[in-house]
Amino acid sequence: MLTGGKELYQKSIRAKVETQENIGKITSINVETGDYEIADHLVETSLRLQSKQTDAALWGERIGFDVVYAVGGTLLTTSPKQLKTYKMEPCRR
Repeated sequence: MLTGGKELYQKSIRAKVETQENIGKITSINVETGDYEIADHLVETSLRLQSKQTDAALWGERIGFDVVYAVGGTLLTTSPKQLKTYKMEPCRR
């Protein structure tokens, strides 16, 4: 699934979703169907896809970045449209 989800994002989805207004948002991808959702939070995108297919194998990406979350670190952008580094804010509950 790791290779399939990453490859699907890079080859089929990235060019569609990597727009200025989506940079930093989360996309979850159903690796079996190619369906995807975009939102501010991973849980939100995952629930939307699971409502369509409860047993879906999902892959998550933060649009324009190399990782979805960074614990105590920084996120590095992969998007040529957004060339800067982001310091992660602490999670507040």
